[in-house]
Formats: sequence, C-alpha cells, structure tokens
Amino acid sequence: MGKAILRLVLGVLAGLVVMYIVIAGIEYLSHMLYPPPPGLDPMNTADIGKVLAAAPTAAIAMVVIAWAIGALAGGFVAAKVSRPWPRTAAIVVGAFVLLGVVGMIMLAPGHPTWMAILGLLLPIPMALIGARAARPKVIPSL
Repeated sequence: MGKAILRLVLGVLAGLVVMYIVIAGIEYLSHMLYPPPPGLDPMNTADIGKVLAAAPTAAIAMVVIAWAIGALAGGFVAAKVSRPWPRTAAIVVGAFVLLGVVGMIMLAPGHPTWMAILGLLLPIPMALIGARAARPKVIPSL
C-alpha cells in the first residue's frame, strides 16, 4: 500500500511538472504570435484585463488550448507513473489546472464568457482522456 501511495504522489508531481511546462510553452508561443500591446505586461495582473480586451480571439483560444492540452499531457504522465490509481492521479492534475483557471478568472476580470466556460469544463475531462491514453495496451493472444 505504501508503494502505491508513493507512486500516486510521484505521478501527480510528474504530471504537474509536465502540465506546467506544456501550458507555459503554449502560452509563450501565443505571446510570440500575438504580442500584447506596447506598455501592457501580461504578467501584471492589473494589465491582464486590458491585454484580454486587445487580444484577438485566436490568442485567447490558444490560452484555452494550453489549459486543455496541459491537463491532457499532465493527466497522461500522472497516470503512467501512478499505475495503481491512474485516474486519481490524472484527476488531481486536472483539478490543479481547474484551480488555476478559477484563480485567473477571479484575479483578472475581463475574460470572455466562452473562455471561462471552456476553462472550467475542459481540464478534468482532458486529464481523464490523458489517463485513458496512458493505459497499457492489451494485445490479444492468438
């Protein structure tokens, strides 16, 4: 039982690292493709609402895609490492993405409604899809 719990914790930690790298990478790419207006810093919470108001829909969509793909990749890695409880590990990673979305929405008003809805609905299912993809493939014997 102790080994299973250790694998769960390690799986969640590995999944969180991968999730963070994926989300940060996609958001970085978004900032390269759609730079914020001059004088506004997307890392400054006071400017986020202004950045969102000036951003094209594609740039905002890339943030939602980052959240979804981050949850998927993090859930996959968490499930792969945590073999005893793969879905649990993936759900924890998805929950962290969800908490980040909620925090971002509360911290910086001005998010489009569709962004908030998708940000709240996608992380857990995407993490579970990642967990499903991580399942060992069973090859039928002849």
